[in-house]
Amino acid sequence: MTTLLTPETLAPEQFTDPAAAVARLEELYTQATEFLCDSFSKAMQEGAPSARYRAYYPEIRIRTSTYAQVDSRLSFGHVSEPGVHATTVTRPDLFRSYLTQQIALLIKNHGQPVTIAASDTPIPVHFAVANNSDLVVPHQGAAAFTLRDVFDVPDLSTTNDDIVNGVHDHEDTVGPLSLFTAQRVDYSLARLAHYTATDASHFQNHVLFTNYQFYVSEFENYAREQLADSASGYTSFVSTGNAEITDPKATIEQPLKLPQMPTYHLKRKDGSGITLVNIGVGPSNAKTATDHIAVLRPHAWLMVGHCAGLRNTQALGDFVLAHAYLRDDKVLDDDLPVWVPIPPLAEIQVALERAVAEVTKLEGYELKRIMRTGTVASVDNRNWELRDQTGPVQRLSQSRAIALDMESATIAANGYRFRVPYGTLLCVSDKPLHGELKLPGMASSFYTTQVSRHLAIGIKAMEHLRGMPLERLHSRKLRSFDETAFL
Repeated sequence: MTTLLTPETLAPEQFTDPAAAVARLEELYTQATEFLCDSFSKAMQEGAPSARYRAYYPEIRIRTSTYAQVDSRLSFGHVSEPGVHATTVTRPDLFRSYLTQQIALLIKNHGQPVTIAASDTPIPVHFAVANNSDLVVPHQGAAAFTLRDVFDVPDLSTTNDDIVNGVHDHEDTVGPLSLFTAQRVDYSLARLAHYTATDASHFQNHVLFTNYQFYVSEFENYAREQLADSASGYTSFVSTGNAEITDPKATIEQPLKLPQMPTYHLKRKDGSGITLVNIGVGPSNAKTATDHIAVLRPHAWLMVGHCAGLRNTQALGDFVLAHAYLRDDKVLDDDLPVWVPIPPLAEIQVALERAVAEVTKLEGYELKRIMRTGTVASVDNRNWELRDQTGPVQRLSQSRAIALDMESATIAANGYRFRVPYGTLLCVSDKPLHGELKLPGMASSFYTTQVSRHLAIGIKAMEHLRGMPLERLHSRKLRSFDETAFL
């Protein structure tokens, strides 16, 4: 039998101080990952070890025998029923503020301490060495030994969205405390670095998604203006490749090759800045981006992209504020059935409409000249116009859709699924049903005149949301009756 070597670990301890609890999580995590990094480095230098190495994620656990007596308006911060609830934790340094906040609410609302200890879930070596630039896990066959014989590797059978989707084992004696387990978070952190070419630590709490690179240069211009204003509260701008500037006149060296989803961050010290992600075209990209950004627990995400206007009364450049979605994107059907409604969130809708009014200087009935509120249809076929029009057009008409794109319903549906407040403000760039196709000359003129104003509206909406208390922003519409305590 192979000898199992594990690090010496601290005994389980109860905490009523959330900061001290998080400090213990960091201590346990550091102890575990350093053990794995040291053991892995030694194994790569000396060859096949005679023992197996294993270290465990830290865990937060609470036991309560009574229901929480809390403000009924609060949608998070308490477990749904008495019993034992727990979650594994990774990168407590990255999530320090979030964990401190969530643990504090848990202790306050239940009047019980939390227990911090090592869990029984092994840390895959790939994730343990991810933050050590000196170590790289080789591909299968590149090492002198079979990696999985010596170290734990990622296990997709336990890395899933069962808790988020509400299909986890409800008969388990330990209920989930968080929507994501540690290994699910680690998986997404690795994917984010790959797809966006920026470190997870740069992501801000307010995320804008767009489907055109044109928005990036406008975002950078805005970022430089804010950095030049000492009263703005913004501290730095991070470009793809983790190129960070604090001087508004500084040059940013562009990478030779952009990642699949170029991402940019206008940062504030408390993380309340704005991140812009160019997800490109299509629902698959939209799902991929939101699947992974969701583990960072952003306070809101908005889609600010282009769409096809479906009404003859719309003009190019008009805005569409989505209050319902026709989901023909298909990529989330297995995770979130199409019969599940995706409700509009009042706080997001108000912030977006207010931002449109402030940027355009139009109010009330006059605002209706340039903005329609209605159903947005999202499809998975970019050339839907080339199909027999009888079926698609009739379906769009019956749904009362006023605009069509390929990403908005996916982003909204994943926001609903992951309990992240969501919204959509699109800009009409073509009207294919009425003879106005997106052609090169017309598109160039449209982008020149509309991108700046559209992005400004999205940014202003996020700034309005930033001033809103979390307990108000995180609507009860997003929470089920059998919900985790953590946001």
